[in-house]
Amino acid sequence: MKNPLSTASRSRTFSVIWFLLAATLAAENTSADDRVSIDDQLFTEALRTAEQMPRLRSLLISYKGELTVEKYFNGSTADRTTNVKSVSKSIMSALVGIAIDKGYVAGLDQPISDFYGELLPTRTDTRKNNITIGNLLSMQAGLETTSFYNYGAWVLSNDWIGYALEQPLLSTPGTKLQYSTGNTHLLSAILTEATGKSTLTFAREVLGRPMGFHLAAWPQDPKGVYFGGNNMELTPRQMLAFGELYINNGQVNGRQIIPESWIQTSLQPLAESAREKGRFYGYGWWVREMAGLRTSFAWGYGGQFILLVPELSLVVVTTSSSLPGDGRRAHIRNLYDLLEHHVIAPAQLLQQQSEVLRTD
Repeated sequence: MKNPLSTASRSRTFSVIWFLLAATLAAENTSADDRVSIDDQLFTEALRTAEQMPRLRSLLISYKGELTVEKYFNGSTADRTTNVKSVSKSIMSALVGIAIDKGYVAGLDQPISDFYGELLPTRTDTRKNNITIGNLLSMQAGLETTSFYNYGAWVLSNDWIGYALEQPLLSTPGTKLQYSTGNTHLLSAILTEATGKSTLTFAREVLGRPMGFHLAAWPQDPKGVYFGGNNMELTPRQMLAFGELYINNGQVNGRQIIPESWIQTSLQPLAESAREKGRFYGYGWWVREMAGLRTSFAWGYGGQFILLVPELSLVVVTTSSSLPGDGRRAHIRNLYDLLEHHVIAPAQLLQQQSEVLRTD
């Protein structure tokens, strides 16, 4: 999946880096009003690349706590919400972490039979009683997926909870990654029962309002449970604010929104994807190495991303067209290249060279 930079692109990137290093050294003897803005130059190549991507709708970059890049493409605007698809799963993870901290849920090891024991069809396989909150969140419940080839039948059923729980166990809970939106929808139902509030109401109370934005309503299942893990509606700036929450250890303006311990727990790689070597899933977040650094990202169909690089204090948001089409897969490959080679790599190189200069 990693493609090398073209010679011309590599040359431009290194030229920018050396220019920025020179500007950094000069800044010590320059008045604040006359200084070159390092952030304005760092991601020039990323913007050039983004402008050539017809499916891209937005690119936002927060670097060292500052909104460095905010660009909209192909008719998109800042105030337009986006269906963020499975980015919603990372938001569900945050809600579960908050619910655990507030005592609504006992913890990751709590069995889901505490909530839906009467619905678990255990006559053929009693191992379903061993499925835990953590198994659902890490996509290791062992149940047959309700995504991919089963997604249509699942969302057309009149009982999403029962349908998900009735799926056969393909592996022992806690042993294998089996990506399934049904898992996170079960978590939405569990949050609804545990808190006595809809997932939307709970999310607005513990995330939206504390972060200073209105969280739009999203679809519900036939029984009124808000869709857990898909189809949430956010603006790119809201996505960025959510990502910055993780870079800042769960705090906004000095207020702890998500427990710091949950931030660390949820971003750990737990199970490797069978589709791509080196890509792992944690508790609602994907984890993989990019440009030699470990990154965590919320990933939605079509190219919706919240990318975290804590080592660089970097958060990147992209939104894209989610319509099926011949160009979708190529767009994802190009998007990975943009993120790795034109955003992470320049920021990493600048940091490395700056550290060298400081120690010389």
